Amino acid sequence: MTQVRSLLEAFCLDAHVPGLAFGLVRDGQLASFEAVGVQDLVSARPVTADSLFRIASMTKVFTALTVLKLRDEGLLALDALAEDHVPELRGWVYPTDDAPRIRIRDLLNHCAGFVTDDPWGDRQQTLPETEFTRFLQSGVPFTRAPGLAYEYSNLGYALLGRVIANARGEAYDRVVADTLLQPLHMNASGYDMASTVDDRRALGYRWEDAAWRSEPMLEHGAFGAMGGLHTCAADYARWVAFLLAAWPARNGPETGPVRRSTVRELAQGSNFPRLRGRNAGAGSDSPAVAVTYGMGLEVTQDPVLGLTLSHSGGYPGYGSHMLLLPERGIGLFGFASRTYAAPAGVLWDIALALDGESALGAPRGIVSGDALNAAYDAAQAIYAAGRVHDQMAVLAMNFLLDRDADGWTRDLLDLKTQAGRLLSSQSFTPSGALSATFVWCCAQGRIRGTLQLAPTTPPTIQTLRLALIQP
Repeated sequence: MTQVRSLLEAFCLDAHVPGLAFGLVRDGQLASFEAVGVQDLVSARPVTADSLFRIASMTKVFTALTVLKLRDEGLLALDALAEDHVPELRGWVYPTDDAPRIRIRDLLNHCAGFVTDDPWGDRQQTLPETEFTRFLQSGVPFTRAPGLAYEYSNLGYALLGRVIANARGEAYDRVVADTLLQPLHMNASGYDMASTVDDRRALGYRWEDAAWRSEPMLEHGAFGAMGGLHTCAADYARWVAFLLAAWPARNGPETGPVRRSTVRELAQGSNFPRLRGRNAGAGSDSPAVAVTYGMGLEVTQDPVLGLTLSHSGGYPGYGSHMLLLPERGIGLFGFASRTYAAPAGVLWDIALALDGESALGAPRGIVSGDALNAAYDAAQAIYAAGRVHDQMAVLAMNFLLDRDADGWTRDLLDLKTQAGRLLSSQSFTPSGALSATFVWCCAQGRIRGTLQLAPTTPPTIQTLRLALIQP
């Protein structure tokens, strides 16, 4: 982890970060922890795994999962109108006559028609609930009609905090604690930073006029649902491990406070993708990736890392980032004690560096079932025989309509003339329970193939494609 340490130290130096905590979670454990700098500039106490940081907008996924849990309990519906749970919204004037009214789902996905409100929203953290009620009663201006586009809104997640409180009949922070923090034994985490033990706090600073200046310790208020949570690396590792444990889908008992299938819903969101460079220090040199917002998480399909779920946090005195690689069972996170100093780029750089060293491990493959294994055996038999006639029982009704048996015989003869007889299977990679890709080693070359079964009972082969791999 020497390279990891040097990347973190360079980030803290360049970004003027007094203290940083980094963690890597693997197999449900905090497998690696690195600390740089100090908790505060007066006592110079070093950062530890127990140092408490505000994680800002990384709070949003806690809010989102609590909403989903309340949905599971039958206390709300994602497509219900937000005003059904927050009556102050009922008198709002929408921007057009045909504008749909805001749903809970729109708030989760940031497509409620509100304007992006960083950094205004960050300074609403301490707003009392009574003042928030008056604010909502007066209505808000829209930047567009709901449901038309993604636009990041702290106000939207503050509204979700009110939805949670009204649906359960308890304060938002209490519901999150009961639903997630306590069951996961995140005993040091919460929303009231001032009540924590002094010698565990990583105090927040801003870098201004070439000097560090203290940021105030904001109290919990009506906007806590969008960014008010504090935690430490030891606690947050439990959270990351819990999220990652939802992948892959499988049989077996549920052991978490929320069902695995519900946790996986966090990756589902609005259909408003954006193109941007990979969130890494390489900047403009990095490949463009399509990003969508799920529920408290950003979702990308990275060309190297695969499926990624991530989110940054920026707050007076703090910056944070988390990156989950659910197909690999790996999670990375970082907390920094300087305003808006989210260590996003350095975390992605670390993930890419570890992948380059094969230290992240290969993506966890999908396990093939009996039907796919049997179909793969049939595909090998078809090639060995040079005809499909002996495997009619496993072919779907479309198979010989798309290419008749005599055509298959001619194609297989031509392919075997080039590649030779089948010697071994080099790889067999299921992409689902009913589809796979594979590579065969033959006497005179290699063959790449795809296999797809039809949605019949029993499943039968609808597609078999074989092609010589060209040098």
